Amino acid sequence: MVETAHSLMPENGKKRDEDSEDGLELSPFWGIEKGAVLQEARCFNDSQLDTRRCQQVITKLLYLCNQGDSFTKTEATEVFFAVTKLFQSKDTNLRRMVYLIIKEICPTADEVIIVTSSLMKDMNSKIDLYRSNAIRALCNITDAGLLGQIERYLKQAVVDRNAVVASAALVSGTHLLKVNCEIVRRWSNEVQEAVNSKGPFVQFHALALLHQIRQNDRLAVSKLVTQMTRSTIRSQLAHCLVIRYVFQVIKEGSSCSGENRGERPFYSFLESCLRHKSEIVMFEAARVITELTDVTIQELQPAVSVLQLFLSSSKPTLRFASIRALKKVALSQPSSVTCCNMDMEGLISDHNRSIATLAITTLLKTGNESSVERLLKQIATFMADIQDDFKIVVVEAIQSLCLKFPQKHRVLMNFLSSHLREEGGFDYKNSIIQSILCLIKEIPEAKDSGLSHLSEFIEDCEFTYLSSQILHLLGEEGPTASDPSKYIRYIYNRVILENATIRASAVCALAKFGLLCPVLLPRTLLLIRRCLYDNDDEVRDRATFFVAAMQDRTFGADGLESHLKYHLCALESSLSEYVSGSTSSSFDISAVKCAPRENIADPDGVLDLEGNSHPNLDDGFDRELQDAERSVASIVQFSHFGPIFKSCIAVELTEAETEYKVTCIKHVFKLHVVFQFKCTNTIKEQVLENVSVAMELLDGAGCFEECASIPLESMPLGKSGSTYVAFSRVEGKRFSAKFACTLKFTSKEVDPISDIPEECGYEDEYTIEDVDLSLLDFMCMTPLSNFRKAWDALPIETETANEYSLGKRESLGEAVETVTKVLGLQPCEGTGAVPPNARSHTALLSGTYVGDVALLVRLNLGIDVSNEVALKLTARAEDASVSEVAQLIVSEA
Repeated sequence: MVETAHSLMPENGKKRDEDSEDGLELSPFWGIEKGAVLQEARCFNDSQLDTRRCQQVITKLLYLCNQGDSFTKTEATEVFFAVTKLFQSKDTNLRRMVYLIIKEICPTADEVIIVTSSLMKDMNSKIDLYRSNAIRALCNITDAGLLGQIERYLKQAVVDRNAVVASAALVSGTHLLKVNCEIVRRWSNEVQEAVNSKGPFVQFHALALLHQIRQNDRLAVSKLVTQMTRSTIRSQLAHCLVIRYVFQVIKEGSSCSGENRGERPFYSFLESCLRHKSEIVMFEAARVITELTDVTIQELQPAVSVLQLFLSSSKPTLRFASIRALKKVALSQPSSVTCCNMDMEGLISDHNRSIATLAITTLLKTGNESSVERLLKQIATFMADIQDDFKIVVVEAIQSLCLKFPQKHRVLMNFLSSHLREEGGFDYKNSIIQSILCLIKEIPEAKDSGLSHLSEFIEDCEFTYLSSQILHLLGEEGPTASDPSKYIRYIYNRVILENATIRASAVCALAKFGLLCPVLLPRTLLLIRRCLYDNDDEVRDRATFFVAAMQDRTFGADGLESHLKYHLCALESSLSEYVSGSTSSSFDISAVKCAPRENIADPDGVLDLEGNSHPNLDDGFDRELQDAERSVASIVQFSHFGPIFKSCIAVELTEAETEYKVTCIKHVFKLHVVFQFKCTNTIKEQVLENVSVAMELLDGAGCFEECASIPLESMPLGKSGSTYVAFSRVEGKRFSAKFACTLKFTSKEVDPISDIPEECGYEDEYTIEDVDLSLLDFMCMTPLSNFRKAWDALPIETETANEYSLGKRESLGEAVETVTKVLGLQPCEGTGAVPPNARSHTALLSGTYVGDVALLVRLNLGIDVSNEVALKLTARAEDASVSEVAQLIVSEA
């Protein structure tokens, strides 16, 4: 074959290209074209075959097939018929090439018959090489109909004394399971006999085929595993298969028995495999033990010892596999891998950078506080030599280490910032910035150093997105830093030197310093005035707006946000409606929804560090709720209730296919609750009049009393209308309640000709779903930019703390999401996002209780090895009873 490859070298390919920088020869297949090769294939029809040339042509055809070139049906047929004539040659090498090209061309069912006799003749040949290759080729091209004709020969080949022939039949049987599984299942006795073969590969292939035959029968698989663990296994590969099947049986058994399991089955077999003379068997057993469900430290210890031994192996593949397995163990049980730290430190200087990267990331998860500086020095030696993908893994590991040892934040932050200024792609730089942002949020002491490092980075940052993100962060966090003035120089430099997008972000950041820091107002105002003549419209508009804002003395210390008293979405909707309609009268600003205190700057949710707004489904300021709030505010009977505290998302009270469609929107006031029932009539030739909803208090007696009911005068077909029921509530009482609801109306038939309803109708009623009023309906989300400052401002006497067990959860992220949804509060400072594989987390939540009572909650969560999550909930509020409400909501959830 080597000679064949060299003979395919084109003449001009033997000389190195003059423009090529290396001395490597061109591919021997360079310049091959399908048409030319098909012309050369005519040599198969020669009366005197040139076996060497025929091999070269078949090699070219195989190359074209593997490169993705497809043959038309005519071309494939011509090549196939020409190849079949090569069976007359007795040359062994050419015969092997013929088998290969027949499998690649894969003739149709009509053409298979032509070559079947030749292949079956080779299957019964005395030459074992012909027999094994003929079996592979015939099984590859045959269909279910022809399979029955060759079944007898295949069953004989399975138990053949020649290992090559037996392995070929067994591997072909594995592929034939997809064609006709019933025929292959009839080979069970022969395959079982082959499992006991002395040939290593025969035993391996036979075991794999036998398992696939029985894989849908759990009991049969369990018996097979039990049999193999008690018998002699000669093949290393077969031994690895048995270990994997043992793991499968253990996993299925533990999932069925749940917690009530006794001693783990087959563990003694796995432990004995750790002492096998073959390294591949030892590693496979160690890997399987580390991946067992609820594995204990005692069970892990022997497996970790074997993996530790392999760390000093001379084989790179074994070192890589071992360190990768240890890294997975370190994610769940880092203490079990601590004994390997010295061996892993030796791998940091490994020539294989993949091994070195895995070693350092594992050490960062298992190392102690005293070894941080030493690890960072070793990391710095090879960071420049690895790809960005590996660098990102290292950065994430350093972030986790910093969260684990907050006292080392200065050293780790300096390391991250130094590499931030080195060469690297966008993803790598973004991962470092995200890590620094995470450390700023989680470690208050790291705020000043983190902002300083980011300010220096934007001086030479080549990515617009990253510069804008950092400028936004400086505007949010910089004014509350210990020395806000030092950041102004960095921000203004972006106004002078950068593109329009970054200049616009810099103007906004400067304005926040002026609005939130009165001492810096004259300086920032002067700098922003210089932007009034910028050549970009967006920059000029922002500069003009902020100059006017800072000159307006009505702004307080809280800046622009405290001045805007309206929800921006509601204001935009009202203005659009005013412009599209009649503008003869002036715009009424009083009709726009006012925002509760902290929720003004971000009415639809909370802004993350990138400035992206995330919708807040509980506030639900969509168009439907805005229209509902306007209709309630326009009703005279409700005018003395005061402003609406919260409007809840509409709840369906009827099925979709029923004749009447009713939804309920709950409007919460300080001392009242208004239920708005939006009704739609879907019955033809019928109109409903005097529509109302009768509400009966089922749960919560003594807390609510009906004070008003406003019926809907008429509800024709296809048109919606609303009826209202108002309740007053007793202050200081528990607010949860349940109401039984009945739709009452007068039904009148409509004349199909005149389309006029009859004068007389009849009274009717329709039972709809119950309406629940929960404690969450009296709670709204309130984003906070500085949670700790707000927490310290609340009286400590109102603080309540309790511990809860949340049971098994897949991750801490799921637990945080669940508790946040149960409480109906807003995550602050990005604490709603949990780092991957975190074992503990602190989430900060804020909200406002009815009556404008501020409520802050701190969640401390931890997850153990068995995924059991423990929660400590600490709450503070302006009223001690509201803190108790937060505890009550979680305890009843």
